[in-house]
Amino acid sequence: MSEPVAFDPWDPQFAADPYPGYAELRARGRVHYFAPTDQWLVPGHADVRALLTHRSLGRSYTHRFGHEEFGRPAPLPEHEPFTTLDANGLLDLEPPAHPRVRRLVSQAFTPRTVERLAPVVRRLAASLVDTLLADGGGDLIADVAEPLPVAVIAELLGVPPADRGLLRPWSADICAMYELNPSPETARRAVRASTEFSDYLRELIASRRCSPGDDLISAMIAAYEAGDRLSEQELVSTCVLLLNAGHEASVNATGNSWWALFQHPQQLAALRGNPALLPTAIEELLRYDSPLHLFERWVLDDVEVAGTVIPRGSEVALLFGSANHDPARFAEPTRLDLARADNPHLSFGAGIHYCLGAPLARLELTAVFEELLTRAPGLHAVADPPRKPGFVQRGLRELLVAA
Repeated sequence: MSEPVAFDPWDPQFAADPYPGYAELRARGRVHYFAPTDQWLVPGHADVRALLTHRSLGRSYTHRFGHEEFGRPAPLPEHEPFTTLDANGLLDLEPPAHPRVRRLVSQAFTPRTVERLAPVVRRLAASLVDTLLADGGGDLIADVAEPLPVAVIAELLGVPPADRGLLRPWSADICAMYELNPSPETARRAVRASTEFSDYLRELIASRRCSPGDDLISAMIAAYEAGDRLSEQELVSTCVLLLNAGHEASVNATGNSWWALFQHPQQLAALRGNPALLPTAIEELLRYDSPLHLFERWVLDDVEVAGTVIPRGSEVALLFGSANHDPARFAEPTRLDLARADNPHLSFGAGIHYCLGAPLARLELTAVFEELLTRAPGLHAVADPPRKPGFVQRGLRELLVAA
């Protein structure tokens, strides 16, 4: 199948508004080979959802194949320790390691844990909005969207307040490696951040082993079932994943959501007038402009999509942003409808890698929305916001607002 000209993730115009390109991609077929990244693009909702739960695909292949056997080069030695940090995170583990680690982490990351955090999340959100409103406005990203999830994850993990300023730069540098074809400089920054973050967490874990606290690291150290425990590397990788996934996605979701509302003033007015819309509004905003647009999986055994056989050793790129705008699943997908009830968006994934932190992300979004909707009824954007340069993780650099 020919290369899809509708898909150009490095074109700033495409990255700014990929949805028309997605529509063209879906119209041209259900699967497309994309030579620049050596990936098979899958744009439709039904196919993306099916492949997220397909046993012939995995986030990793090393549990079944060596690199040469799978037809893939080994990771570059200079990418250590990023490679080890990434490979041992829950998101990149496959059975039998994945269910063991997820089961142990889930024992500590329960709905009760999230509910215990609710007063903390609301207090932090209120404090950040206090400052924003006292100043008459500011940058909604830097002043609210970024500090809230960092503080929440740090509170959850038990990172001392004095150290929390370290987390955001580490997270940003590591997450930059998940964009398509990252540069050598991006890799160097990710390696340095991986080293520093891992060293910091090992010291924190050692401290919690001696003096456990009421935090997630202590709970994960204590978590066990039938003799299974998390290794130190699994603990480190899980902590990094919780920060990176929970933080980056929450920041981008908050910014994307408010910019979408500012562009649809009638919908924003409806939400301000009827706060009961908030639960469906949050799901619709996550669908409308998802913070994650591409999720990669390896083909462990040949898989067929719409008559096209994708061979073992290939990589598929599941286009979440396109799937969430598929008219075969969503009525009028380009329309923002905060009352949309039938909304099986894929912004949190599906299958065994469904986002463990989804309840916490929803809690954070709800807290920010409640504060801004009730206390800043005149909040509005004062300029079109610049977007971050990446395509995979979709978000804003800043969102300047006035109250």
